[in-house]
Amino acid sequence: MVAVFNHVSPTCNSPTCLFLQRKAAEKAEKPSRKAKKDPNAPKRALSAYMFFSQDWRERIKTENPDAGFGEVGKLLGAKWKELDEAEKKPYIDQAARDKERADEEKNAYDKKAKSGSGDDEEDDE
Repeated sequence: MVAVFNHVSPTCNSPTCLFLQRKAAEKAEKPSRKAKKDPNAPKRALSAYMFFSQDWRERIKTENPDAGFGEVGKLLGAKWKELDEAEKKPYIDQAARDKERADEEKNAYDKKAKSGSGDDEEDDE
């Protein structure tokens, strides 16, 4: 049977109490939450495989109507591995264009964040 301790006395010197006290102290030192993500931050670039899976997901689901989410993912992965470089090229090119877009958006976002309030665009009009 496992004992559950809801209260650890500071005067308790048993190994279990000392362990729980140390764990509680470690937990108190850690930051409780990570910083919230900025909703205005640019989206990351998609990989060639993600463009492929967006393109093929419906086809795979129509060919395998009983397949669940995980199975569709496995089938997509297998199909991606079967493709040769010439068949992957359109998706790779699309991913490269998306990476350029993401880099440009990130640079603009970082530049805007460094400049401060970001109201500069409204002043130009």
